[in-house]
Amino acid sequence: MKSLTVRNVPDDVYEALASLAKRNRRSLQQQVLVLLERVRALDRPSPVAAAAHWRARLQGRPLGDTVAEVREERRR
Repeated sequence: MKSLTVRNVPDDVYEALASLAKRNRRSLQQQVLVLLERVRALDRPSPVAAAAHWRARLQGRPLGDTVAEVREERRR
């Protein structure tokens, strides 16, 4: 696992993080990690963008008729 050092943190930011960590019964390190994970989750593409990506990626590929394939398998 990688480590991260943050220098020159303003006092008010540090105090806010420490207060938040205390309220959540976490260490300062745990609280900062939770906040970083939340920010990373916000950076994910929207469902519409993800659907557009897959639609473009699958464009031109022949897709089978799933219903017909399931019915065929059931007849066996």
